[in-house]
Amino acid sequence: MGDVKSRLWGGGSTPPRVLDMDLVLNAMPSVVFLVDAEHEIQYANTAAEQFFQHSEANLRRQRLEHLLPADNPLFSLVRQAFAGSQSVSEYHVTLASPRIGHHTMNIQAAPVGDPVQAVVVSMQERTLAAKIDRQLTHRGAARSVSAMAAMLAHEVKNPLAGIRGAAQLLEQSARQEDRSLTQLIRDEADRICGLVDRMEVFSVNGPLQRGAVNIHEVLGRVRTLAENSFGKHLQFTENYDPSLPPVLGDRDQLVQVFLNLVKNAAEAAPEEGGEVVVSTSYSHGVRFAVSGRHSRLKLPLVVTVQDNGEGIPEDIKQHLFDPFVTSKPRGSGLGLALVAKIIGDHGGVIEWENQPRRTLFRVMLPIAAASEEQS
Repeated sequence: MGDVKSRLWGGGSTPPRVLDMDLVLNAMPSVVFLVDAEHEIQYANTAAEQFFQHSEANLRRQRLEHLLPADNPLFSLVRQAFAGSQSVSEYHVTLASPRIGHHTMNIQAAPVGDPVQAVVVSMQERTLAAKIDRQLTHRGAARSVSAMAAMLAHEVKNPLAGIRGAAQLLEQSARQEDRSLTQLIRDEADRICGLVDRMEVFSVNGPLQRGAVNIHEVLGRVRTLAENSFGKHLQFTENYDPSLPPVLGDRDQLVQVFLNLVKNAAEAAPEEGGEVVVSTSYSHGVRFAVSGRHSRLKLPLVVTVQDNGEGIPEDIKQHLFDPFVTSKPRGSGLGLALVAKIIGDHGGVIEWENQPRRTLFRVMLPIAAASEEQS
């Protein structure tokens, strides 16, 4: 195959705009390179030179198989981009070889030309400072809450029942002026039992009742609840893709997830001019590595909840989905921990972005039609 880059950019003498494009690509921190149908590299930016530890001159005409093992997921992405004529992406991909070492990357492959003549690959390395969402549903936090729930249910509720019963017996023979104390004991025992009941939603016991769920019916229910309670002061905006297939999940639990996210957004939005935007979309080609699975899970259905509040405080960003972490004076810190747990149970992923006057939570979920075909 000829020089794909020269054919795509006109060939002959190099026009000034190509030099400008080279400057732009070389300034990017992401690894960017162009490959043809034979997997030969036709172009590589400066970040790609550093990543592969070759100059562009040496990278040109090298086949990817000479740089990476042929069974690497990167090759599958390139083939999909050629075959499907659409951009595909994959998160948490391991790239390893004796020369480049071991890296975990987020990769996107996009076709160039019509018909497709080449594929441009963009790669970003995942770092320890990456978004919390990229820890794949914060399973560590969810597991710790599940263990706590099981412990509380078993070790706390039984003795509380005994304490409450003893207080009732004492109340029968207590003086009138002492009965307020026995009533206090019973009330506090009931309050602790109520807290334990709230924690039991994190229990790992019991299978998830999955089925085909219309995500827009779920979101409609959430909006109705919000507009008649905590969200009366808000402007709600819906940007929905009406062609979305059903989600594979539990309807009631998904209502709980998005009710929590919308409630958080409502509380973060200003009293005057507060806005919550809920959007749905279909993301082609997005796959994630999920703990406990040998294959990568397709999560094409995306729901975002966005508010125009002040944003997430800096001191809790790294622990946002941990239990009992909250910026609210009267908050319990269990809402987002519950969200992370439920999304994890669904095999989904939650991520967030925080900018001035724009905080959004993005939930990626599997579709019902793909429930038996995970690749």
